This record gives sequence, structure tokens and C-alpha cells, in this order.
Amino acid sequence: MTEQISARLVAALNHLAQTRHCITYGALAAQIGLDGPGRIRRLTDLLEALMEEDAARGRPLRAALVTGKASGGVPAPGFFLKASALGLCPYPLPPERAKAFHDAQLEALFAAS
Repeated sequence: MTEQISARLVAALNHLAQTRHCITYGALAAQIGLDGPGRIRRLTDLLEALMEEDAARGRPLRAALVTGKASGGVPAPGFFLKASALGLCPYPLPPERAKAFHDAQLEALFAAS
């Protein structure tokens, strides 16, 4: 099941990058078939694994396409914490720097699609 969910996640993120759109965590979880308690945590675990893969390959972070409802149009704080752990940005970031980092990731994703 996890392989199917992972494949759906990658396909959904690729489509979002190609169409230059972002999605909320909840909407993405529903789209790829994650349901039940802990679905957002399971999604963020999958997204963090993709962040590791993207960083290792020198690619923009596909997880930047996923934003939080309550985070003002940027990903949840865990995205920035993981990016910091990967050496891509400091943590914590002031809101304007978080937005700038996020915008740069989106621009790179959209340019690569």
C-alpha cells in the first residue's frame, strides 16, 4: 500500500509542478488516498522522505508545493525544520525569509517542469 501511496504522491506533485499550483496537506492526503487518524503525519513523513531524495540529488524540494491552511500560504514549520536539517536554510526563519525560501523553491520547481 505504501508504494502505491508514494507513487500517487509523486504523480500528484509532478502534476502540481507542471500546472504551477500548490495544494494543502489535507487536500493532498485526500487526493492520494490517505485517510483516517494520523493521515497528515503519514503524509508529512512521505514528504520528508522526498525532501531527502530531492536534496541528495540537488533538486528543488517538491514538498514546497504543499502548504498549510494556517501558515499563510507557505508549508508548515516542519518543512522548514527538515530543510534546515538538510542544510538548505537556517531554522527558525522569520516569516519574510520563510516566504522567500518557499518562493525560490517554487520558482525552481516550475522552471524545471
